[in-house]
Amino acid sequence: MALLSNQAGKSYCRTEYGKLKRVILCEPKHMHIRNQINETQKHFQNEGLHIKLALKQHQHFADMLTQHGVEVILLPIKEQFPEQVFTRDIGFTLGQTIFVAEMAHGARIGEEDILKSWLEEQEISYYNLIGDKIEGGDVLINGHQIFIGLSNRTNQNAIDHLQRLLHEYEVITVPFLEKYLHLDCVFNIISESEALFFPEAFDRKEKNILARYFDLIEVNEKEQFTLGTNVLSIGNKKIFSLPVNREVNQQLRIRGYEVIEVDITEIIKSGGAFRCCTLPLVREK
Repeated sequence: MALLSNQAGKSYCRTEYGKLKRVILCEPKHMHIRNQINETQKHFQNEGLHIKLALKQHQHFADMLTQHGVEVILLPIKEQFPEQVFTRDIGFTLGQTIFVAEMAHGARIGEEDILKSWLEEQEISYYNLIGDKIEGGDVLINGHQIFIGLSNRTNQNAIDHLQRLLHEYEVITVPFLEKYLHLDCVFNIISESEALFFPEAFDRKEKNILARYFDLIEVNEKEQFTLGTNVLSIGNKKIFSLPVNREVNQQLRIRGYEVIEVDITEIIKSGGAFRCCTLPLVREK
C-alpha cells in the first residue's frame, strides 16, 4: 500500500528531531481533573488546575515556537474534551502520511474527529486507523525505525496493523509499565543515536533492545514525574524542556544541545508535557 499524501509539502515527518516547520496545538481552555485517567492526575486531584495559568503558559509555549520559526496551528476547542491540549495522541505523521488514531479512553474518544475535520478543510489526506487502539504518545520514529509502546492505550493488534501497512519501516514493539501512560513519558528520541529514558519503566529485555539502537540518557525518578523525558526537539539540536528538570537539562547541554526552558508545569498536572502537546505536521529531512 502506498501511504503518500497527494498534498506535497503539507505533511512530512521521518524523525523526532528534524527541523520542525508546522505543528498542531490546542489550548487547554477546558482542561480539568474530575475523572482521573492517569497517575499524574491522581497525584494532583486535590490541588486541581488553574486554567488561566495553564492558558498563559500554553500561549508562551506557542509564542516561543513561533519565534523559532515554527508555524503553529490551533485546533478548535470543544468543552467536552478536557484532554485536547495533548494533540500528539490523536495522530502522528509518518513520511507524508498523517495517521489519525483511534483513542482508547472514553474521555478522549471524539477528539480525533476534530482533527479529521481540520485536515479535510485543509485538503490534507490522512489514513484513519480504525478498529485497533493506538495513540500517538506511544509512537516514536527514527528514520526507517518506528518504536511503538505496548500500553493500555496502544494494543498489539494496532502495532501489527501498522507493520503490515509500512513495509519499508522496521517496527519495534516496546512494552513498559502501563502506569506511565505513554511511551514518550519514559522514552524519547532526541537524535539519530541518543534518547532519554527512565530505566525503571522497562524490563531488562526492553532496556537491552533500546540500548542496541541508542546511547541512553537516564532520567531519574523525580524528573520522570515532572516529565523529563517528554521534551520537544525542534531541530538543529534545540530542545524545549521544563526548567524544573535541571539534571536532564544539564545532561542535554553537556551533549551540545540548546535547551529552551519554558514553564508549563500547570499543564503537566494533567499528565503531559511538550511532546504530548504537539502534533508535528512537517519536519525537514
